Amino acid sequence: MGAPDRGSPARPPPGRARPHLARLGPPQPDRPRLGGPGPGADRPVDRTARRLRPPTGPGDPARRLTRRGKQPTAPTRTLGRVDGKVVLVTGGNAGIGKETAIALARLGARVLITSRDPRRGAEAIEEIHTRSSSASAEVVPLDLADLASIDACAAAVQDRTDRLDVLVDNAGLMLSQRTETRDGFETTFGVNHLGHFCLTGRLVGLLRHGAPARVVVVASHAHKVARRGLDFDDLQSTRHYRGFSAYARSKLANVLFTLELARRLSGTGVTANAVHPGYVNSRFGRDGDGYERVISLGGRLLAISPERGAATSVYLASSNAVDGATGGYYARGRPAAVSRAGRDDVAARRLWATSEQLVGPFGP
Repeated sequence: MGAPDRGSPARPPPGRARPHLARLGPPQPDRPRLGGPGPGADRPVDRTARRLRPPTGPGDPARRLTRRGKQPTAPTRTLGRVDGKVVLVTGGNAGIGKETAIALARLGARVLITSRDPRRGAEAIEEIHTRSSSASAEVVPLDLADLASIDACAAAVQDRTDRLDVLVDNAGLMLSQRTETRDGFETTFGVNHLGHFCLTGRLVGLLRHGAPARVVVVASHAHKVARRGLDFDDLQSTRHYRGFSAYARSKLANVLFTLELARRLSGTGVTANAVHPGYVNSRFGRDGDGYERVISLGGRLLAISPERGAATSVYLASSNAVDGATGGYYARGRPAAVSRAGRDDVAARRLWATSEQLVGPFGP
């Protein structure tokens, strides 16, 4: 036999393993899949539940190691019926808020959505009725940048129902230029955190009457950008303002608010969990310049649909798999890791106290 072609590797003698394969060791048994069959897998799941089941894949946050090297347990991500339950979704007139409302209406809920714009609110209600057949849906006016509007919204909800089973704190914004709310708060912090802090407090009595009840706070992985935590000496961003940085701090405030809310409501039958909806195509940052435009463009390139973005909120609002779960942070239907700043109990308590100083005591 002639010498092997120089362009081809020489074959090893018979019976000898190839070196690069030998280093891999013996064949490994198949590893169990995350999110496989679990309790209740034999139960029928309606089409809405199947379609909205959060996706899994190599990039799923549940596959990433959390702190201390532990992987979060993968729940059974099927949705539950919520027939007759009363659900309030802030910002339910557009985007993931509207998709959250539609999905919960399909699952049987009586849905209340809030909207600052009456016309857009009415259009959203019409779409909810169209896409969920005979769903019960109503709009309640709300401007989270106005404490008087928050009080009026809470009063309107109390006039319409004697209980609340689910509150989804969903509405939010990001602004390239610093502005202030009617009450003098920096708008991003005022709407994304203070507005929801105040509204949740005004509605906590209805949530207690609806117990077991749930609060779902739509946060974001953007909270991890605020690595140094909240600057309690400048929560209003008066020294320096950058749109995305202010947004990231407001999302960290959402995570800390959820942590402290869960602690304070422990034993009441009301749970509180935060979610990262994913990078949903939106108008965030499109009116900005420089860094905000880059963030907005990156978000659009990686964006998922509003329906998929709503999936984890719908899961936390409806699934029996998370009964009693509280104080958590979820992404793609699974527990996800938060930043070190997002686990700071001292900061969470301080934020609560500061928020009460700014908008008044938490409660009806």
